[in-house]
Formats: sequence, structure tokens, C-alpha cells
Amino acid sequence: MPRNSSSRSQRPRRGGFAPEVVKEYPVTAPTKLMEHLIASLPDRKRTTIKQFLAHNQVAVNGKPIRQFDHELAEGDSVKVNFTHEFKVFYNRRLKIVYEDEHIIVVNKGYGLLSMGNDKTPDGTAYSILRDYVKWSDPRNKIFIVHRLDRDTSGLMMFAKTMEAKERMQHNWNNMVLNRTYVAVCEGQMEEESGTVRSYLVENSQFEVYSTEDPEQGQLAVTRYRTLQSSGKFSLVELELDTGRKNQIRVHMSDLGHPISGDRKYGAVASPLHRLALHARTLRFVHPVSGELMDFSTPIPGGFRKITSR
Repeated sequence: MPRNSSSRSQRPRRGGFAPEVVKEYPVTAPTKLMEHLIASLPDRKRTTIKQFLAHNQVAVNGKPIRQFDHELAEGDSVKVNFTHEFKVFYNRRLKIVYEDEHIIVVNKGYGLLSMGNDKTPDGTAYSILRDYVKWSDPRNKIFIVHRLDRDTSGLMMFAKTMEAKERMQHNWNNMVLNRTYVAVCEGQMEEESGTVRSYLVENSQFEVYSTEDPEQGQLAVTRYRTLQSSGKFSLVELELDTGRKNQIRVHMSDLGHPISGDRKYGAVASPLHRLALHARTLRFVHPVSGELMDFSTPIPGGFRKITSR
């Protein structure tokens, strides 16, 4: 049974670091949090357990909980951090959707770089998550697995271990089962659904364009389906068979219906004041456990508003 001489939360101190001591206590039957903690920690006083709750040292299914009467269901995971408080992550441009010891799935806001460059080394999705994981242990790391364009919002996955990163990247086509985007495209699609297939090439100005010559570019396949249309704008669902740079943006432009706000690829207007492209679903095999992971986010409200009749 874990023991700790102090009931107060301790944050990592400058000049030294106290390793985390975290224990998990699975829930086998419906109960309340305080009752479960008392039963799971028989050598701890009630006042000590209350201190754990007060200092964010108890998490239910990965989320810190302070309410002693929080309802628990069979199968819930209760963890107690005996040395530090659990970090409560908050960033208005980046939301954590799922986290375990191997991966983090986030919902990235538009305008946020996935990873830094010479001009913007910090303030990126990568640096925000790097600082977050190092809060609990400076030795922790974060790894980029795939990217979204700066102005594309939606679901991304990062790895927390080299093992997870390498398994995902080396087996990407087999482990990523589905990625679905939604976009607001200019005009009304001539066909309600279809498939765009071309070979993509990038020139010296970093512009991507389509060619029919397989010797010049990489194969890109995008499937699309119209969800609704106002005539002036169409809400389109897009599924990728391949994952090339700017693939969706180029293919929609090829159809004569560039994505709203995408002036680089021919858009005329930007009524939402952003690139209207959102990574809505992400379905993959967990790189370590082999479990099927399936995540989805709502279609941005503005997308539906400007495409409704």
C-alpha cells in the first residue's frame, strides 16, 4: 500500500525533482469517490484523503476531481498522485481529448502551428504539450506523429514515447483506419459525391499542385460527400485515402470549389475569417495496446451557418 509522509501537493521544485508516485484503483461497482478512496486506502486517514482531493491529487478517468461525492461507475479508473497534484491542462487554442502514458489526442484550434519553425519556435501545439508533460517530470518528452496545417483545426495525435511514435509512423497506413475532414467550399458541387485522384508536386515556392504524371508526384486520393449547400457555399465531408501536404486544399481547388478562406488555392472570399477546414474524426489502432481508438469532434458552428439554406 503506498505511503507518503506529506498530505500536501508538491509541485516540482527548481533545482530538484521529486518523482511522481501514482497508484491506480479501478472501480468494480458503482459507488461514490470518497467511499472508493476510503476502501482503497485503508491506511490513510479521512482528513488525508480530503487533502488529496483538495489539492487535485485524485483523478477519475484522467481528469482531476475534487468532489468527494462524485459518482463512479464500474470500469472507471481512479488514480491517486501521492507526491504532486495532477496538472489541470488549459489552453484556449488546444484541448486535450484523450491522454494515456503513450499518446495524447488533441483538438487544435486554427491559426496554431503544429510544430515550430525558425520564425515561430514556441507557442505551437508541440511546445504547449511539451511544457505540459514536463510539468510532472522534466524527463518527459513529446513527439510529433503527423501534422495539420496552421490554419486547419481539429484532431491530432502526439506520442509520449519513442516506441509509440515509431510504431505509428512506420505503420501509418495500416494503423490509421479513418481520417475525416469537413470543409466549407465555394459554390455548389456539381456532383453530390465523388473521388479526386492525382499526383501532387511541390514547387520551389512551396506551392503544391496536381499532375497526372506519376513520375513527377506522389499519389493523392480524396473522397468527398456534400452534406449541405446554400448555393454560394457547400459543406463537404472529405475522407483521405492518402495523406499528402495540402491534399484537400489542392483537390477542392482542382474541382473548381476552393475551400473558403484559402486564397493560396483560389478562394475569393473568407466570410469566416479563417481557412474553413476541420479535421473532424480520427480512428486508429493504439500503437501499444492494439485497442481501437475512435474520436470525433462537432462540425464548427460557423461551417453549418454559412452553408444552410
